[in-house]
Formats: sequence, structure tokens, C-alpha cells
Amino acid sequence: MALKETDSSKLLMAVVCLVSVCSSVPISDLLDRASQGSDKLHALSTTITQDLNSHFPPIGRMIMPRPSMCHTSSLQTPSDKQQALQVSESDLLSLARSLLQAWSDPLLVLSASANTLHHPEQTSISNKIQELQLHSKSLGDGLDILSGKMGPAAQNISLLPFSGRNDIGQDRISQLINFNFLLSCFRRDSHKIDSFLKVLRCRATKTQPQMC
Repeated sequence: MALKETDSSKLLMAVVCLVSVCSSVPISDLLDRASQGSDKLHALSTTITQDLNSHFPPIGRMIMPRPSMCHTSSLQTPSDKQQALQVSESDLLSLARSLLQAWSDPLLVLSASANTLHHPEQTSISNKIQELQLHSKSLGDGLDILSGKMGPAAQNISLLPFSGRNDIGQDRISQLINFNFLLSCFRRDSHKIDSFLKVLRCRATKTQPQMC
């Protein structure tokens, strides 16, 4: 328990330091830090998915909503690296920030739902969801600083309201299906965020497009 509190304190300390000193850090360095943060975010969401799938009912895979039902699916984003390379740096950062901000409320739902999730790995999943929230907040703070350095277009945010319920169901099957669906949406978006930031980092270092 003490170790967990120490880790959380270190992360929060890093956020404070990020906000206070990053205004003097070059954009390329900020992008490097941001891409490292987004990589951790996506990796953590993948780990939680693996934990959840260890005891996921087969019927759940058959009736789980399609990805097009994710609340962020209306946002038009590049579908691959080649398309991302055609988008301006400011617009690409705006897309990453829009996706990340859209998960502020849904992550609260996941966190609250994880506390009562009927799953053998419930405690581990709940703890990792809390880590996910902290990493998301830290990355969001960093991207806010970046947007201030990259001009007005980077500061634009596309609002993607979450209209889902605050609870994910009462029975075990409904809980697992709805939790897994929401998590799968986050994992998909965290991959997009990570991909966009890695393209931005590559472009900031003046690397040839084909090498990004």
C-alpha cells in the first residue's frame, strides 16, 4: 500500500514539475516526453484488457457493441500513418487532445465500475484503472503545454460528449460486456493518440517522412 502511494505521489510530483518548468523546454523534448506518456497509457490499457479477457464469457464477444458505437467514433481521424503524415502538426495535436479529453468522464465510470466488477482480477483491474486515470491526467497536462507552443489551431478541441450510463449494469454478464466494450474504446483511442504523438515527435526531429 505504501509503495502504491509512493508511486502515485511521484507521478503527481512529475505533473507539477511538468506544468512549472516545461515552458522553457524545446518542443521536440516535450513531444518525446508526451509520446513516452502515451505509450505507457496504451500499454496499460492493453494489460487491463488482457486481465479482463482471462475470464470473459464467450457470449460476450458475440454480443459486445461494435467499435462504431464508441462515443468518440464521430471524430474524423487519420486511419493510418500515411494519412497522419498529411495532417498538419497543429491539427494532429488537436486530434490527440480531443480524444484524450473525451475520456475524462468515461474513465470515472470505469473507475467506479471496477470497484464492484465481478471478476477474479477485480482488485488488480481496479488499481490499474486508477493508474490509467493518473497517466491520462499527466499526459493531458503535457499536451496542454504543447498546444500553447504550437499555435491556436493546436488549442482547438472537438467536443465528444459521453452519453453512456454512470453504471455498467447489475448482473455479471452485463457488467463484463459493458466494461470490456468501454475499455476497448479507450484502448483504440489510446492507440490513436500514441500514433499521432509519435508522428509529431518524428516530424519535430526533421526525420524523413518514410522513416517515421
